[in-house]
Amino acid sequence: MEEMHDRLVEKVQTLSDLEIAVLICLVAEQHCIFETEAQLLDTVESELKLILDFTSTKFSQVATHVFGLTWAVLECNEQTTLDHFGCGILAKNETSDDYFNSKSEASNFASLSGSPKRPDRRASKTPNAFTQLDSGRIANIVIAKNLDRANSQVQTQALELMRGKRNFTRTAVYAAPRPFLLVALNELNTTRLSMHLNDQFFMSHKHNFEDSLPNLEEQHQKAQVLDDDQSTSSVIRTPPFVSAKSASLAALFSAEDLATFNARMAKVKISSEVRAYLHNIVVFMRLHRAVAGGISALSTRHFSTLAYALAPLHGLDYISPSTVALAARKIYPHRIVIIAPENERSLQWGSSLEAVKAVLDGVTADDVVEEVLQSVEVPL
Repeated sequence: MEEMHDRLVEKVQTLSDLEIAVLICLVAEQHCIFETEAQLLDTVESELKLILDFTSTKFSQVATHVFGLTWAVLECNEQTTLDHFGCGILAKNETSDDYFNSKSEASNFASLSGSPKRPDRRASKTPNAFTQLDSGRIANIVIAKNLDRANSQVQTQALELMRGKRNFTRTAVYAAPRPFLLVALNELNTTRLSMHLNDQFFMSHKHNFEDSLPNLEEQHQKAQVLDDDQSTSSVIRTPPFVSAKSASLAALFSAEDLATFNARMAKVKISSEVRAYLHNIVVFMRLHRAVAGGISALSTRHFSTLAYALAPLHGLDYISPSTVALAARKIYPHRIVIIAPENERSLQWGSSLEAVKAVLDGVTADDVVEEVLQSVEVPL
């Protein structure tokens, strides 16, 4: 068992930041937000696709990927409708059979209601437009691009999918598979998601220009080498065709690996001193003069859950103070609401509004988290 655990920890140490974030959410069975610059949205999306399901056989007959899960990309904007949402969350990288031979996870409303079935009349009136929708299934990983731009109805539907693990369309009810992860890929410094949806997201991760995208870089290098080989060769060579179905897919983290991490997470211990440290961070966060809200009860539960999930990924069976600090940096930045200067509490006992504006000028949620971590005494 220890050798297997060491092997898993070694594999974790080879992952990039994006891959680790996805792994944490899969282990904790929660959802996350990825934020990046507008120019990097498409590249981060491509990197996530390679992380989830790298099934290209262009460079190798043995395809490799990190998780080997189905994915779907949902492009959101102000005009996104509930129908677009229902269609966009269905798996796109899955080879499915025709409508009559595929096993759909959808359940017709007629069968749910218990009313008498009328197959002949209903089948003749069902429009062909829903055939593709009804035959699909929700992807394991849904990348909701620019979800913050979607209208309130779409964001409410996303919240219901996260909480209820089901999505209702006009013709069917789709159950989310297991594992299931909703990733909100948004631009930095833009409008936040609706309050309840934002709080439902487990953690957030920011990808900057200097951060690497190893899977995309490796793919580009292989493509460049292949192009160079083809240009220097005078003989036309046709690479052997290997179908995606017959290719041997080797996932770096299998379902058994995720189950092992989840089982070890349940056995993680926490001392009374570290538990008090975690509690004090929450209290200091709520009392910080720059915080107007966002430190909810759900965020506190997520804070504790992430601390437990990080321990086995670092090869530990206990929660350390550094693990708690790392969890705080991932749980609270997307939740903290910075207070307006005119609402700052010190004005009630005579502080100057101009002085408060100067103190709060440029303060971000990340600054609040770092200041709280420096203020709270770390247990030895």
